Amino acid sequence: MLDDKDRIFTNLYGLDDWRLAGARRRGDWDGTAELIARGRDWIIDEMKKSGLRGRGGAGFPTGLKWSFMPKDDRQHYLVVNADESEPGTCKDREIMRHDPHKLIEGCLLASVAMGASACYIYVRGEFIREREQLQAAVDEAYDAGLIGKNACGSGYDFDLYVHHGAGAYICGEETALLESLEGKKGMPRMKPPFPANCGLYGAPTTVANVESVSVAPTILRRGASWFAGLGRPNNTGTKLFCISGHVNNPCNVEEEMGIPLRELIERHAGGVRGGWDNLLAVIPGGSSVHCLPKYICDDMLMDFDSLRAVQSGLGTAAVIVMDKSTDIIKAIARISYFYKHESCGQCTPCREGTGWMWRVMERLAKGEAEVEEIDMLLDVTKRVEGHTICALGDAAAWPIQGLIKHFRPVIEERIAMQKRGATVAVGAVAAE
Repeated sequence: MLDDKDRIFTNLYGLDDWRLAGARRRGDWDGTAELIARGRDWIIDEMKKSGLRGRGGAGFPTGLKWSFMPKDDRQHYLVVNADESEPGTCKDREIMRHDPHKLIEGCLLASVAMGASACYIYVRGEFIREREQLQAAVDEAYDAGLIGKNACGSGYDFDLYVHHGAGAYICGEETALLESLEGKKGMPRMKPPFPANCGLYGAPTTVANVESVSVAPTILRRGASWFAGLGRPNNTGTKLFCISGHVNNPCNVEEEMGIPLRELIERHAGGVRGGWDNLLAVIPGGSSVHCLPKYICDDMLMDFDSLRAVQSGLGTAAVIVMDKSTDIIKAIARISYFYKHESCGQCTPCREGTGWMWRVMERLAKGEAEVEEIDMLLDVTKRVEGHTICALGDAAAWPIQGLIKHFRPVIEERIAMQKRGATVAVGAVAAE
């Protein structure tokens, strides 16, 4: 269990003042100018040593990503992805509501590391109150001289803008987010060129997650070795976990990377409804990753590498718990509808495939399909996966692949029951 002294988000539940005065009491903005004075190379080196991996889902090493920004005289941008739209994920909104100054200070330090003089925070369209409080915190930081001209008295000029999206899941994809910021339709760009070379307005740009940026100031203050000493090798530090579904106490909690899934659920979420033995499956990283049946969950560690080893993923660490009352086929069919609805339609495999997969999933949920269609559906998921500009095609395919891999007997039994029922009905009509 994570010690309180090692927690980064000490106001996660909003029990203290979220404004500047409260943030300073909790240690934010302490010695920021000294950190800036150490220079971009030192900041990037510390982030690399910390072992921090991106908290937005991909898990790419943060320090390495920051180092990709070229060192030239062009305008550079940092764009923070606060378009938190993955079903089950609700951590970034808590940071914006209750600890916004951690994010703002993180934006400043990350921008220094990448030579960016301007930063945009792209906020999800449905986050009205979060955006209002974040904007109020930004205004406070400007008024206090913490950002703007000569930020924190460091001699570094830095501007921060809060941009409110219109509520599109696809704009959480980094290049679609950049398109939307530029006033265009939110549709992913082909890569290369990558944003680090040609991003926002054609300038070098890094797109980073809210949590990844927010933990940077604490890492730089307390030292990379402190952060690297938490968690497991290659999976270091703390992580915000979102626990929802069939638990007694749904919650967000900061814990050490690599915590056993069962301990995470029982210690912080009050356990599975009806007890651990009533567990059917868990989606461990937001709706786009493979679900895992109970026998895997019994000993599962919550980190990037452990979940990849069982062909799932940590993703955003949004833990969705399903007990034995769940119709697992119907649940995955509902997720399939979400991805079909949110596809931008640019790529043929995604535009046509997501709708086709959803319609088959609806028939499987009712038992109205043929057994042969299970393998046909699996084959189509493979044809969609990896064949689209962005990862939405993968996100639509993976939940179905996880269902077929772990719950194929349930699907086959559903079809068999429907056929038996139809046979009985036909027999009853004949008897009349």
